[in-house]
Amino acid sequence: MDNEVLRQWRELPAKHQPTWPDPGEVTRACQYLRSMPPLVFAGEADELTRLIGAAGRGEAFVLQGGDCAETFADSTSADRIRAKIRTILQMSVVLTYGAAVPIVKVGRMAGQYAKPRSSATETRGETTLPSYMGDAVNGHAFTPESRTPDPQRLVDAYHRSATTINLIRAFTGGGFADMSKVHEWNKGFTGNPAYRRYEALATEIDRAMRFMTAAGVDDSSLRTVDMYSSHEALLLDYESAMTRIDSRTDEPYNTSAHFLWIGERTRDPEGAHVDMLSRVHNPIGVKIGPTASTDDLLRLIDKLNPQGKEGRLTFITRMGAETITEKLPRLVEAVQGDGRPVTWMSDPMHGNTITSTNGYKTRRMDDVMTEVRGFFDVHKAAGTVPGGLHIELTGDQVTEVLGGSEDLSEERLASRYETLVDPRLNQAQALELAFLVAQMIRDADWESVR
Repeated sequence: MDNEVLRQWRELPAKHQPTWPDPGEVTRACQYLRSMPPLVFAGEADELTRLIGAAGRGEAFVLQGGDCAETFADSTSADRIRAKIRTILQMSVVLTYGAAVPIVKVGRMAGQYAKPRSSATETRGETTLPSYMGDAVNGHAFTPESRTPDPQRLVDAYHRSATTINLIRAFTGGGFADMSKVHEWNKGFTGNPAYRRYEALATEIDRAMRFMTAAGVDDSSLRTVDMYSSHEALLLDYESAMTRIDSRTDEPYNTSAHFLWIGERTRDPEGAHVDMLSRVHNPIGVKIGPTASTDDLLRLIDKLNPQGKEGRLTFITRMGAETITEKLPRLVEAVQGDGRPVTWMSDPMHGNTITSTNGYKTRRMDDVMTEVRGFFDVHKAAGTVPGGLHIELTGDQVTEVLGGSEDLSEERLASRYETLVDPRLNQAQALELAFLVAQMIRDADWESVR
């Protein structure tokens, strides 16, 4: 495919892009990025497409999780990255053992450095500055120097992503993901009901592992896992620079991540984001909010998956707990009627954001769980497959989401509220959600929709 075709997005409306002070610096940064090695490879993206296709048929389940916005400060922290991987692995164990389906593990990691903002500027007192758009664009500190978009941060984002991907590969392939270590993943965490429940499950898994060893079973898949990277494809200059023609297939792939998604605010079928990702062969996701129409979804299928390839297109619904069962059925029915395969995932986080009485941006654990239940109920009624879960989480014991088994109150939000953008589930809350989803998968009538 001609490079000029890949850059036709420049002629289309592009929302939520930074106002770079010096376009020449952007050009130089992108030229540098084009000279650098890919972060992921086409064959890996193809394998993920296959697995997401299996999830769309009910033969697997996708678990996608990580920070709302990664920071450069945490990108080289092996402890922070290991904690996130550990949480995803723990959730995967709960889902696999509880629901008896393979879990496709995708991290919101190694590239989630940019975020769209509802306002381009932020005002404090008499001072107005550009909004913080993530470390790939500007800094969080409220100063003119920090908030001025800096194209060199695109280069920094690449190098930070490379470091994180290397750590992910090392942890998941170097023994940390060994199923014989399920107890070690919980070491140091006690007291919370979610941990006690996980520990009981880990004991059952240990017993099963000992049985397999005694029976002579030695499967390498029990010692290592594949974990794929993903982020929102927001910054078009960066994503364009990371798009390469694969020498094996002679087709374009975005090499910044295995899985890219388009946000609710940038999913215009005639816009630049959709055009850019329509031309690459990665698996693609689109966030779908309560204002989406059936026509919107059908036009997105026409743009992003006109041939109907399984696993190519995922709709990630973010409706809100109060509207999921009202808004989602007509969309599912329209896509089902179209006939081209789509994998459905639930994002129960973004439609349930509130502000606490003491001023914190937060979510309620009850709302998160209610939306997930509604997502499963809608698909069960339609005879379609709930194929995955997309959540913002951390491996740390932060206090950002209200409720859960520890009954986190508004007063406790201040004790460890560490996110720079959106509130995340802590490790215990993530485990609680995994147990709930495992039960719902187990209760789903998979055979009727295969």
